[in-house]
Amino acid sequence: MKSSEGEIVPLVESISTAKARGQVEKWLLELEGYMITSIRKVIIDSTESYNKMARIKWVRDWPGQAVLCVSQLFWTTLTHEAIRGGQKAMEQYLELNNKQIGAIVELVRGKLSRQNRTTLAALVVLDVHARDVLTKLVKDGVDSEIDFQWLSQLRYYWEDDRMLTRMINSSLAYGYEYLGNSARLVITPLTDRCYRTLFGALHLHLGGAPEGPAGTGKTETVKDLAKAVAKQCVVFNCSDGLDYIALGKFFKGLASCGAWSCFDEFNRIDLEVLSVVAQQILTIQRGINSGLNTLLFEGTEIKLDPTCSVFITMNPR
Repeated sequence: MKSSEGEIVPLVESISTAKARGQVEKWLLELEGYMITSIRKVIIDSTESYNKMARIKWVRDWPGQAVLCVSQLFWTTLTHEAIRGGQKAMEQYLELNNKQIGAIVELVRGKLSRQNRTTLAALVVLDVHARDVLTKLVKDGVDSEIDFQWLSQLRYYWEDDRMLTRMINSSLAYGYEYLGNSARLVITPLTDRCYRTLFGALHLHLGGAPEGPAGTGKTETVKDLAKAVAKQCVVFNCSDGLDYIALGKFFKGLASCGAWSCFDEFNRIDLEVLSVVAQQILTIQRGINSGLNTLLFEGTEIKLDPTCSVFITMNPR
């Protein structure tokens, strides 16, 4: 697999287009399955090699997505250990965090390939946020693993042979969607609060509706949360020329493949269309809550992936 940034991740198996006998959807579905298996394998392999070499070498040897995910996984595990070890252990781990950031910054100043530089830029963003979280935990004297200060952070766990992300009492399975080697959004207290709200909604199979002035990062926040849990997020700009048939087709694809969508400036859609769209979204959400595998939607029976979700952003006028 080759991303738009030029990063290459090997597939676990090769795909024969000849076997599909011209049925494009057949080998594309095969490719989707292999993509998930390949990303999962890369994450497992990079987790195993994390403690076998120096971190500054490890970050250059693996694809960007695996580096970000696995470093978050180890940060969660080691923070749990530090909390159990008491205040002294927390301070020592904070010191280690600062040293790790210093080593990565030193690396960025040197000669690096374009891919490594992109990975490290995203890693520094996540590492700095992790360091800030730890600083706050140390300052507030957190000594329990069930303290809200710690539970309210985005945490990564490897359980039952799969990656899970948790926030407060909500959890989402990691999607293993290959998203390439892309940059990450700087996490501020406000984005953290947004994540908590959206995470809670996703846990209940609902969507989110960030609202605010133009250019404040509503869409980017949704996109970054999708990157954090490895889901594809399709951004769609709404206009008053949209009809329910076009949106119905969009929802069919969305429900079938389990992607997230973010409808930008949703308030531009005509009121007549809006009521039908609300009904379409409700049909999908009811299907997910009922635990259905297939769904009769707009006269077509479609495969239903329960991890799909709809987000809307609005600009108040």
